[in-house]
Amino acid sequence: MPTAATTQDFLEIEQIREGVVILKNKALRAIMMVSSLNFALKSDEEQSSIIAQFQEFLNSLDFSLQIVVQTRQLNITGYLDQLAALEAKQPNELLKNQTAEYRQFIADLITGAPPAGRYGEIMSKSFFTVVPFSLAETRDALKIPVLTEEKFQMAKQQLWQRMEFVALGLRRCGLQAMPLTTPEIIELLWGLHHPKQAEVGYYPEVPPELAT
Repeated sequence: MPTAATTQDFLEIEQIREGVVILKNKALRAIMMVSSLNFALKSDEEQSSIIAQFQEFLNSLDFSLQIVVQTRQLNITGYLDQLAALEAKQPNELLKNQTAEYRQFIADLITGAPPAGRYGEIMSKSFFTVVPFSLAETRDALKIPVLTEEKFQMAKQQLWQRMEFVALGLRRCGLQAMPLTTPEIIELLWGLHHPKQAEVGYYPEVPPELAT
């Protein structure tokens, strides 16, 4: 009797280690989280400068670069729970009532019916770049049937150099980019496939051997 397929069987990912995603075809991917800036608040001169810097950055790339924008509902359940706990511990009756009113005001503002809940769902955006490197880019790629430890470390070094280049280019545009660690990559990918659980702050526990 055939074994039931799992989600991992349909993913291109073979392994995640040392902050690197290893695909089944032995290609590598690194993921960097990128900061944001309020472009609309910039002056016309600043906007033109940012656009020019970004165009220059894109033109300087000699490898593909994936830009990912993740939009997710911002869950404030934890904040409301904190207010409820603070309310319960408040000895002053006046302050206790004020805390309760404030907590209810926030809850109604976000989730209540209009006009109380005029803001509706609050969405948060996260920005990422996916930097690739493939063994096919090395001279002796055809001689490598598997990704040995030596070749992995060599490819990882090349990948890191690309990440530094990307971070420098984005910094000139006024953006900061930081590579994700193995646990952060696992949480990100898990959250993409389990958005409802991720919205309430639930993530699976990462084994200690993978937390590097």
